[in-house]
Order: sequence, then structure tokens, then C-alpha cells
Amino acid sequence: MPTNKEVRVRFAPSPTGDLHVGNIRTALFDWAYARHTGGKFIFRIEDTDRERVTDEYIAAALDTLRWLGLQWDEGPEVGGPFGPYMQSQRLDIYAEWAQKFLDQGDAYYCYCSSEELEARREAQRAANVAPGYDGKCRNLSPEELAAFLAEGRKPVVRMRMPDGHTTFTDLIRGEVSFDHNFVPDFVLVRGDGSPLYTLAVAVDDVMMKITHVLRGEDLLSSTPRQIRVYQAMGLSEAEYPEFAHLPFVMGQDNAKLSKRNGEVSIAWYRDAGYLPEAICNYLALLGWSPGDDREDVSREEIAQLFTVERVHSSPARFDMKKLEAINGDKIRALDLEDFLARVLPFLKRDDVVTGTEAELSVVRQALPLIQERIATLAEVTQMVKFLFVEDFVVDVDSAPKIADEQSQSVLKAALVALETLSDWSHEAIEAALRATLIEGLGLKPRIAFGGVRIAITGSHISPPLFESMELLGRERSLARIKASIA
Repeated sequence: MPTNKEVRVRFAPSPTGDLHVGNIRTALFDWAYARHTGGKFIFRIEDTDRERVTDEYIAAALDTLRWLGLQWDEGPEVGGPFGPYMQSQRLDIYAEWAQKFLDQGDAYYCYCSSEELEARREAQRAANVAPGYDGKCRNLSPEELAAFLAEGRKPVVRMRMPDGHTTFTDLIRGEVSFDHNFVPDFVLVRGDGSPLYTLAVAVDDVMMKITHVLRGEDLLSSTPRQIRVYQAMGLSEAEYPEFAHLPFVMGQDNAKLSKRNGEVSIAWYRDAGYLPEAICNYLALLGWSPGDDREDVSREEIAQLFTVERVHSSPARFDMKKLEAINGDKIRALDLEDFLARVLPFLKRDDVVTGTEAELSVVRQALPLIQERIATLAEVTQMVKFLFVEDFVVDVDSAPKIADEQSQSVLKAALVALETLSDWSHEAIEAALRATLIEGLGLKPRIAFGGVRIAITGSHISPPLFESMELLGRERSLARIKASIA
């Protein structure tokens, strides 16, 4: 479309489940391109398949985009001049265009059954011919048509693909051409009257005045079909949206993403304690670069710096450890009150705290101790729960580590050193334990303090030991050491 028009990009998922890494990377690039160009970001729901696209999944998709900070300018709950933005509410529009294509001769009724189509495809494969619709119903005789109607067959509506080829310039891949020998006549409307993706997406893009389509590489082969619909709608080549097909995101093993190598829903990352700004930061780096080898970028910086020219054409590799590292960096950048607000839902979810002011006071003191030590918010529960449990027990995996004779001797020596301590600050606790266990007994720090850590916190993973003991308090700390001497 002419470049002097306002940029309008759309994110148009079919939510048959929670949105995944690939979906959100596309949404992020769409949003960033709209913000960078001062254009509009349109959120459209492709829900014509109402058996698989449920209201629950649609609500989850809206919630996910809001949580990530990718606010849309037009779409569900926002409205806009070209609504409705749910395809299930636009069925009459698709039916009108399908009828117009039939009247123009661009489309025709096809009465072939699925069994007949499969038999002909098998014959094509046997003859080493590219399988596809063979045009049988393009020019039916009156007798053939009457026979089909007498059988009560419900036809589909099929678009005629002319001879030749479709060539367009992809903003990422350059010139792309498709020979129509490999793009046979395709179905626009099913026998039950419901529209297929290729009809609905093209009609919506035209009627919503979409100027740029940024989407996954897996949809590259559908582009000539969409362009054919544009032609039938009367658009000139200059009026087509511009296409940019984003590179695949692969797993660490160079296979397509799966649950084993990163392709789990964004809801999973949210529940696991990943920050929305970390997810946006990391996904932006999958196929795009802000330049200068930068890896720490905010949403605002992504919008400021994003250009299609910096999107790579080669596949990107999803690295869970890299995402985790970025998430840890983002956590360390939070101020205390923001950190507390983000952590509190996890602590409540895991029944560590109820949210009383006394509990929050303890959590506030503990958070600076662990902020440098965690990579996800969900880890906070393991780090601080020892401060709140009434019936304290040592983890099953850690208990054997304090049951041997040496560990018991260390705990007894630590107890003697601490029982006479009047100053229960972390500095005084550290000085007493170092004097007794390291200088007195000649133990290495790992041996000297490892058992005490397990006795105090219940695990070998915890905040700094001496600060933990100060927070826990003298009475409870000594009681736990005594309980571990058994």
C-alpha cells in the first residue's frame, strides 16, 4: 500500500489454546512496528472454528497481551472504526464477498467429495505429479451439475487460480515468486457455509485497511492465495498490504520448538515467575537485533529501535538459559516495593503468607538478601518459607546431610557458641560461628556452615545464612539447631 498512509498492522491469532512463544514474538514485532512508525496496532481474533477457539482461550489471549504491556489500538474491548474484530461476528461479510466472487466468475461451486479428492491426490502422487485440486468442477456441464444436485451434495466455494505466477517483495526475504502450478484452486467456503482462513484473513485485511502483515514464515506459502483474493476484491497491486515473514524459532537441538525445548505457553512462563519485560526483551532478540550487540532492552526501547530491516531471515534459536539470565537481570533491577508487589502473589499462591503487615515486614527484610540469588519469582517461596512455617521440618533430601557424626558435632559446637550470644545481629552471629567452627575446629566454611544452614532453613539453598538467622530470631534459631541434634 502507499507509504504515505498511516501504518496499520494486525495480530490475528486463532486461540485454540494459550498463546505460545511464536505467537507472542509475532505480536511483539507487530506492536513494536506500529509504535515505531506512529501507526496503529490492531488485535483481531480469528475464531470461526468455534469448536476449538473457546471463550476461555480468547479471554486468556487478551489477558496475556495486557500482562505483556502490548496494548492494542483497535480490537476486542477497545473497539474501533472497522469492527467487529471477532471473525465469528463478521460471517455475513464473508458470505457477501464469496457470493460476489461467484457472480464475477472468480470463484465456482465444487461438488467433489473428500473421498474423491483423496483418490485423485493418490493418483497424482503415483504419477509423480504435485498433488492438488485438478479443476474438475471448474466447468461442469448441465448434466453433471444436475447429477450432483440430485445427490444432494453440498458444494464448497473454490477460487480460480489463473495460469502464471504470483511475485511479491517480502520486506525480509526480498522478491518471492510462486508458480501457480503449485498453487491450485483453493477453497474459500466450506460446504456448511463457514469461511476458511484464506477468505476471512484477506477480506479483513482489506476492510480494516491493514498496510503491513508481519507474521511467521510458516504462512509464507499462503500469500499467493491471499493476493488472489485481493485481486478478486478489485485491489491494484499498489494497494496490497506489504508482507514480512518472520524467521522460524527453533529449539536448542535445531528442531522446531516443542514443550521439550521451550515451546510452552506464555501462561507457563508467567506462572513460573518470569517477568513480562524479560519475556519481551528476550523474544525481541529472536530474529531481530537492536544493534551494538545490545541484549538489555526495555519495551520502550524495542518500540523506538525496531525496524523490519534489522529482522534476520535465518531461523532464531530459543535458549531457555538465556531467557533465565535476562529474567534474573530484570529482577535485580527492581526496586524493593516493586519486587515485593511482584513476589507477593507467588507467596500467597504457595500458602507462605496471607499478606498481613507483620508478614510483609519480614518479607521486605528478606527480599534484598535473595534478589541477587534468584532467576525467577517462583524461587522466592523456597528461599523465604522457612521464616513463616510453624511446624518446621528439614527437607527430605537435606536431612541425611546433617545426620552423620561430623555434622552433629558441628551443630553441637555451633549451639554452644550461639547460646551465650547476647547480640543477635548477623555480624555477631557470623563472628561467633567463624571463631568456633573455622578458627577453633579448623573446618572449611562449606563444612562449618552447611549443616547450620540446613538446620536453620531446612534446605541447603537459602538466603545468606547469618542474615537468615537474624531474621528468624534467637529463639527459633536455637530451637531448630537443638531439634537437628538428634
